[in-house]
Amino acid sequence: MDRRELLRMIAVVTGGAVIGGELFLSGCSTGAKSAAEGFTAENIALLDEVGETIIPATATPGAKAAKIGEFMKVWVTDCYTEAQQKAFMEGIGKLEDACKKAYKKSFMECSPEQRHELLVGLEKEAKEFNKAVEEKDKPAREKIEAENKKLAWKDHKEFEATPPHYYTLMKQMTLFGFFTSNTGCTETLQHIAVPGKYDGAVPYVKGGKAWAE
Repeated sequence: MDRRELLRMIAVVTGGAVIGGELFLSGCSTGAKSAAEGFTAENIALLDEVGETIIPATATPGAKAAKIGEFMKVWVTDCYTEAQQKAFMEGIGKLEDACKKAYKKSFMECSPEQRHELLVGLEKEAKEFNKAVEEKDKPAREKIEAENKKLAWKDHKEFEATPPHYYTLMKQMTLFGFFTSNTGCTETLQHIAVPGKYDGAVPYVKGGKAWAE
């Protein structure tokens, strides 16, 4: 699966551009203050379980098998701005607070059904939050776009949007990290190693896996 196409698909699913996606593909860094020191073994384990709730193991491995918590640590540290890093790290605490408010216990102590129910609620909350943020950012974005039209390309100003809801960030990284991992590509998606023979007429089997490249 082409990674840029995957980014576009995730943007559609999550309702917004994948934060840090282009930097991740190019191997560049934002140069922001490193968030790595903020990641503990406990919250990486928590992110593994959040990812596993989004993509659970079935007949094939889930997100935890792809070490999605460690993947998020790398992505946030290298590809997020300081504002995005702050929103994500605070989001870990907010997720725990929401869980304790709903079930009187931490996410790690919850049953799979409770975890799923919590994330369904956060999905709805995130959509409303992101819509409000987009409206709030609209005047500033349009102002910069208008100014850039009068400037040479090299002088264009970059607009940094308000970070989306923390659950949106977690979901984006879970989907991208899993479906570009060795586990996702070889055990969940059908895979043929490259280089290999091109066959433009592979018969489709109903219910079969999608193809990875």
